[in-house]
Amino acid sequence: MSNTSPTALDLPMMDPLPEETQRYFDICTEKLGMVPNVLKAYAFDIDKLNTFTAMYNEIMLGDSGLSKLEREMIAVVVSAINKCFYCLVAHGAAVRQLSGDPMLGEMLVMNYRVAKLDARQRAMLDFATQLTTASATVEETDRNALRVVGFSDRDIWDIATVIGFYNMTNRIASGTDMKPNEEYHAAFR
Repeated sequence: MSNTSPTALDLPMMDPLPEETQRYFDICTEKLGMVPNVLKAYAFDIDKLNTFTAMYNEIMLGDSGLSKLEREMIAVVVSAINKCFYCLVAHGAAVRQLSGDPMLGEMLVMNYRVAKLDARQRAMLDFATQLTTASATVEETDRNALRVVGFSDRDIWDIATVIGFYNMTNRIASGTDMKPNEEYHAAFR
């Protein structure tokens, strides 16, 4: 692990990490080749880290009618609107990996409207944009637009949850100047 702080704040990781946390970080290193800086950033307080990872794991990896790629696409579009450097880099890499299409990752970062999306993806990302930029304007017609392209009410809940999660994490990452791992920049291109 790098000695460089993952944020602009002086909040060093616990040292040593609790055994369970160290195992989790070892699994990240084994599977990803690194420990994401967002995890290092939260590791100054294990309760906060555990809360963050539990929420992330449920929202992004839990049972859902949304694919992992669709959830990552939402993360990128929300992060593009919010100009969150950390999340654009990290989740842009995830979109490139999951889609096998480096251009899709770039298009979602810049402007999802230029990507060749199906009606379902387009409606989902239009909703993500609306909920991020003008949440008070969402009405039943907006939810119905999601239903028309095949999303269930449970899916709509999951879409809104992913959108809300990334609006929160974008603000934390931007507010603390969270730095993305360098490995993300060249990954899956």
